[in-house]
Amino acid sequence: MLYVALTFWLLVAVWVAWGVHRLWCSMLPVKVVNVVLLPGTLIALLGHVLGLLVTGATVTTATLYKDDGSGDPETTTDPKPRIPVLGPILIGMLPLIACGAGTYFAARYLGWEFTTRIPSEYVGPHLPTTLHGGFEFLRSQVSLVESLVAAVRSANFRDWKIVLFVYLLICLTVRMAPFQGTARGALAAILLLGSGAAALTSLLDVADPRVQTGWTVLTLSIGTLLLLLLVSLVIRGAVGLIQVIRGTA
Repeated sequence: MLYVALTFWLLVAVWVAWGVHRLWCSMLPVKVVNVVLLPGTLIALLGHVLGLLVTGATVTTATLYKDDGSGDPETTTDPKPRIPVLGPILIGMLPLIACGAGTYFAARYLGWEFTTRIPSEYVGPHLPTTLHGGFEFLRSQVSLVESLVAAVRSANFRDWKIVLFVYLLICLTVRMAPFQGTARGALAAILLLGSGAAALTSLLDVADPRVQTGWTVLTLSIGTLLLLLLVSLVIRGAVGLIQVIRGTA
C-alpha cells in the first residue's frame, strides 16, 4: 500500500503543478512565468538532459528559452533512447526526481525549521476506501493548506534563508509539471514504477526505508502546490470577473 499511495501522491503533484503552471501562463506572459521559475526550470532541464545521456538518447536541443520568443523551455521531443522500455521511463522520471531532490536539499539546509511545522499525517501511505474516508481525506487536504499558511505567517522573513527557501520551494514544486512533449512519459513512468514497486514489495514483504522517510518532502510539496492552486484560482476568478464587469459596463 505504501507504493500505491506514493504513486497516487506523485500523480497529484504532477497534475496540480501542471494546473498551476497553466493558470499562471494564462494570466502572465509565458516568458515572465519561466523567468520567475528559472531555478526550477534549470534543475528540471538538467534532469531531462541527464536522462537522455544515461539512456543513450539523441540530444538535439535543450534550452531554457525557445528562440521563437515564446519563452518556453525547449527539450528533445523525439529522443529515441537506446534502452527499450526503461529509457522513456528514466527520461520522464529524472526531471521529477531532480525537483524532488532539490526540494529536499533546500528544506534541509535552508528551511528545516519551516518544514517541521507542517504535520506529515495529511499526506500518508493510507488512501481512503469508503465514502466517509473520502470526505475525511478531502478535509485533511484543507487542513494541510491551513497548516502551511500558518507556517508561512509565523516564518521569520527577515532571515534570507527563509526567503530563499520559500522562493526555491515555489520554483521546484511548480516545475514538477512536465515539459511540453514529455507529459506522457512522466505519467507513464510514475504509474509503471509505482505498480512495479508495489508488486515487488508485496511479494517480498520489504519496503525501502528511504521512501518511508521521504513523506515530509512529499507533504511539503503537495501542500505548497495546493496552496498555489487555490490562490491562483482566486486571482484568476477575480481577474475574469473584472473583465466581465468592464465588458458589460
